[in-house]
Amino acid sequence: MNEVMNSGALNFASLVVSLVVLVVGLVLWFFINRASSRTNEQIELLEALLDQQKRQNALLRRLCESNEPEKEETPEPVKAQAKEDDEDFIRLVAER
Repeated sequence: MNEVMNSGALNFASLVVSLVVLVVGLVLWFFINRASSRTNEQIELLEALLDQQKRQNALLRRLCESNEPEKEETPEPVKAQAKEDDEDFIRLVAER
């Protein structure tokens, strides 16, 4: 009779352990799945932010180019003076 009671208690204990493992597994699955979905949402938001920043950079580039003053060409005497200065500098460099 003692043996019948022990086998029933053993079956009940294994059933309880199985249920506890199942509940713990479901809780872990819930939190992992939730974290995964949040991560996917954050990745989508970051990609949208990157796309908006690229658009803003393109707009700023166009705005800067449209507001940029035209470059004035330097007159010839200044260029000639710069060329003479370059030649003077070359004369100072020692030859080997």
